[in-house]
Amino acid sequence: MKQNETETLILKAKELCNAPSCCPEAKAAAQNWLDALGTDKGKDAARSLIAELEADIMPVDDLIAFAGSETGAQLFGQETAQKIAAHGAEIKAAGAKYCDCPACAAAAAILEKKEALLD
Repeated sequence: MKQNETETLILKAKELCNAPSCCPEAKAAAQNWLDALGTDKGKDAARSLIAELEADIMPVDDLIAFAGSETGAQLFGQETAQKIAAHGAEIKAAGAKYCDCPACAAAAAILEKKEALLD
C-alpha cells in the first residue's frame, strides 16, 4: 500500500472509530486493523474490516425506509425521523448511494480503497 493511501485509510479508520453513529462491531474491526498494521495479521484484519463495513454500511434507500418506519420514529422521535427521511431523499436525488452519517461516510471512503487495504 502506498504511503498516502495508508495515511488516508488510517485517518478514515480513526474517524470511523470516533463516529457516534458507528456500531461496536465496526469500531472493533477498525481498531483491530489499526493495531495489525505492519504485522503479519494485517491482511486478515483488513479482510475482517472490509467484511464488517460491507455488512454495516447503510444504503440510502434503507436509511429512508428506516427513518420513515415506526421503529425509526420511536428511535429518533417523529420530527427527527421525518428530517432524516427527507435528508435521505435529498442525498439520494443528488446521487448518494449510502447514508452520509459520519460512520457511513468513513466506511464508504474505506471501502472505496479496499483493494489498497489488501496490498
